[in-house]
Amino acid sequence: MSEIIADYDSPWKEALERYFPAFMAFGFPEAYAGIDWARGYEFLDKELQQIVRDAELGRRLADKLVKVWRTDGDETWVLIHLEVQGHVEADFAKRMFVYHYRLFDRYDRPVVSLAVLGDTQPRWRPGGYQQTLWGCSVQLTFPVLKLLDYAEQQVWLEQHPNPFAVVILAHLQAQATRNDPQARYAWKWRLIRGLYERGYGRQDVLELFRFIDWLLQLPAELEARLCQDIQAYEEEQKMTYITSVERIGMQKGIEQGVQQGIQQGIQQGMQQGMQRGVQQSIMTILNTRFGEAASALRAAIEAIHDIEQLQSLLSLALTADTPSDVEVALSANLLHAQA
Repeated sequence: MSEIIADYDSPWKEALERYFPAFMAFGFPEAYAGIDWARGYEFLDKELQQIVRDAELGRRLADKLVKVWRTDGDETWVLIHLEVQGHVEADFAKRMFVYHYRLFDRYDRPVVSLAVLGDTQPRWRPGGYQQTLWGCSVQLTFPVLKLLDYAEQQVWLEQHPNPFAVVILAHLQAQATRNDPQARYAWKWRLIRGLYERGYGRQDVLELFRFIDWLLQLPAELEARLCQDIQAYEEEQKMTYITSVERIGMQKGIEQGVQQGIQQGIQQGMQQGMQRGVQQSIMTILNTRFGEAASALRAAIEAIHDIEQLQSLLSLALTADTPSDVEVALSANLLHAQA
């Protein structure tokens, strides 16, 4: 049986942006306690991308640079550099060190480096980097959140009130069930049903559902069964959160189109969803292919409501060589010509 491939990159980025305080409280409580959350926080994605371009070392699931303030009365703001690493990498600790000193050199501010290890190897636990020669020594030690440590705490994660417990459990089950569609279906339905049972509000249900749906992709027949289960459950609970906003088949039809033929996927998506589902699918494809560079296109894409234009843009998102190709088509109104 072929392995089900999950896109871990994009959902992790969205989860961190949506639930950053909850993430810090769950994974790094000491840092969480030291942050003055009343003063807010700021993501510095463009600034981090410049650092990454200057010193590209390895591939990450997600990386974030966040500006925060301290609670100890010191007015100095602090940079939190967060790396989510999805596989074993020999030079990971070195990369953490390089980014740390480059950030400190550029901003002359305290830098706190944090790592999330989402790999499948229990013994891989890089927590620092050191280089010593002739009495000269440099060292960086950084806290680590190893997701695999929670693999035997599934019930505890399901009962934990922090929404990032759902994120971690979904990540672990995406790895554990990658060769078992039936087990993946069972866990996906269990996780989605748990969103309602936890008492989350509508927006949190939608946000966490998107993360679960992104990671735990299913074959078409099981996805159709899941759609029916969710619809029946929402009708029973009188909570039409998911099915009232965008039908699951919209996004899944598009994703299946990527793998099985784009025209078939478009047809499935258009029949089962709404315009917003297409827009989100376009952004998912662009984010997967081009990373942060695709973010600048979001506003223009969300401003399009014509189905024919969205259909053409979806095809272009799959075939464009660069984000600039999509930007040119948007600004020149060429989408109808490509249909």
